Amino acid sequence: MSKSEQKIVQYLNEAQATEAGLVRVLQSQIAMTPKGSYRTGLEKHLDETRRHAERVGERLTDLDAGTNPLKAGIGAAEGVVGQVLAVAKTPWDLVRGGGGGEEKVLKNAKDACATEALEIATYTSLERLAQSVGDQTTADLAVSIRADEEKMLERLLREIPKLTEAVIGAEVEGKGSYDVSKTGAADAARGAGQAAKRTARQARKVPGVAQAEGQIKGAVASADDLAIARYDELTAEEIVDKLTELSQVDLAKVDSYERKNDNRTTVLSRVSSLRGNEPWPGYDELSVAEVESALREGDDDRAKEVRSYERSHKNRAGVLKAAERDLAKA
Repeated sequence: MSKSEQKIVQYLNEAQATEAGLVRVLQSQIAMTPKGSYRTGLEKHLDETRRHAERVGERLTDLDAGTNPLKAGIGAAEGVVGQVLAVAKTPWDLVRGGGGGEEKVLKNAKDACATEALEIATYTSLERLAQSVGDQTTADLAVSIRADEEKMLERLLREIPKLTEAVIGAEVEGKGSYDVSKTGAADAARGAGQAAKRTARQARKVPGVAQAEGQIKGAVASADDLAIARYDELTAEEIVDKLTELSQVDLAKVDSYERKNDNRTTVLSRVSSLRGNEPWPGYDELSVAEVESALREGDDDRAKEVRSYERSHKNRAGVLKAAERDLAKA
């Protein structure tokens, strides 16, 4: 492969990594954006971005960029960079400070403007490089994708004044308009309905999934997202008194949240002592009646595990009675 072809492949790889990273950023922004013209634009551009990544990938395939181990390695590395940047940015999008929901949405929109400008520059550079080496196919691809990015930037700039007005209403006039129940995340949750609940519940039946889920949620959670009400207003001792009521998912959320904020040893030590294996994967998701049913089908060892776990955690009277009853029959 000539030096000019190598440079084309390099630029295409960079473009593809940018598109892959942007997919994740757009998903996180849509999740926290309420219905309206701004979210509609984000959703439309998410579809475009996915298609952009596919088109760039197809061009790389046409150039036979995937058959050379060295070139394939470069592409993989670029992709990993894009993914790491997106994953690192997503929690920041969700918890970034400086105001309420209106302010966060506006900051995301300004970030999006910067991202679009970067993409426009990326494809402008790719077009010029391709033309200089006689690769008109790649040049046309760059022009086509850049046109989408320019339209998105124009749309974002039209949204900025409206989003700023929302901030003024919330932060200056005290008339907030941000409604978390109307965000993309809330809509997705409602749309999934009971099927999503069953899927999540089924996933938690795999050992370790519940705690991993809690750690991830806690890393991006606010105090209002925790299972303990008014968490930030409570003393360490008050929090410790409430920890036994929590599931493994909620304990993991508290662990992550506490570590990134006050990092109190008293709280973290008690959380650590309570975290551990449930009697069986998915136990914390079960109602009293469901645990009782499982006990009837189990043996003495299961009843002992349930009794021990319940005494240390939720301490539900119905479950403890069922466990004691089963053990008495043994």
